[in-house]
Amino acid sequence: MKTQYVWLDGGIIPLEKATVPLLTHSLHYGSAVFEGIRFYNTGHGPAVFRLHDHIARLFFSAKTMGMRIPFSQKTIEQAILALIKKNGLTSGYIRPLVYYGEKMGLSPTDAPLHVAIACWPWGKYLTKETVAVKISSFMRVHPRTSVMTAKISGNYANSVLASLEAHREGYDEALFLDYKGNIAEGPGENIFFVKGKTVVTPPEGSILPGITRNSLMAIAKDLGYTIKEQTIKPKDLKKFDEAFFTGTAVEVNGIGKIDDVIFNKGKEGQITKHIRETYAQIVSGALPRYKKWLAYIQ
Repeated sequence: MKTQYVWLDGGIIPLEKATVPLLTHSLHYGSAVFEGIRFYNTGHGPAVFRLHDHIARLFFSAKTMGMRIPFSQKTIEQAILALIKKNGLTSGYIRPLVYYGEKMGLSPTDAPLHVAIACWPWGKYLTKETVAVKISSFMRVHPRTSVMTAKISGNYANSVLASLEAHREGYDEALFLDYKGNIAEGPGENIFFVKGKTVVTPPEGSILPGITRNSLMAIAKDLGYTIKEQTIKPKDLKKFDEAFFTGTAVEVNGIGKIDDVIFNKGKEGQITKHIRETYAQIVSGALPRYKKWLAYIQ
């Protein structure tokens, strides 16, 4: 990790001084909340993609876990921009984290609350043009067992189990079904399918409705494609021409196959490519129409 400084509880400090005590509540019980955000090098310097929306969701996630963040959203946004500048980075990944401190026992009441931000250079999460995906034997977290619209660290144990299983069996990534047996999402990605000029994605309910997902839906519509949110069963996969994952870490990545169903002969489809290349132009600041999505480091 090529970063020298982090932001912790109101100030920038050297990374090596940002230590966490062993009896930290969120370490033991998964009670932290977090965001994943990217920043990109543009013709006007580094810019963070949809910073305000990510921090708004961070505060929403914190509220679901009974956390009262002792800083404003604006303060956190400014801290992120300052931290990137302090580290001298031009592109990479940002991880804001809100966590309960030293306290044992499930209830975090009266536990100290900490807010941390780290950033570092990080390439695409999936490095292949198209990936092989396995439908997981693990079900996506039931929407009545957690808050699926919040990024709660404990929810991601489910993702880790599915990823480990997929990798053991020779796949690049996993795909969850929800409690009704419908296609839900990847361990850290939303999923889209293409049929003709129509782009289809599972509806909200059992998924994290990602900010990149929201962006891609708007982009696809602007490009002239029809967007539909609908339930999809595994048996429906054969009727689609293309499939792709989206997310902050993965950005836009084609899917070559899901189990035994192969899309576009295992290669990236034309519509996937069109959307991916447009997204890349947007985050690099090349399309002024979307400049509201970029927060520049001054």
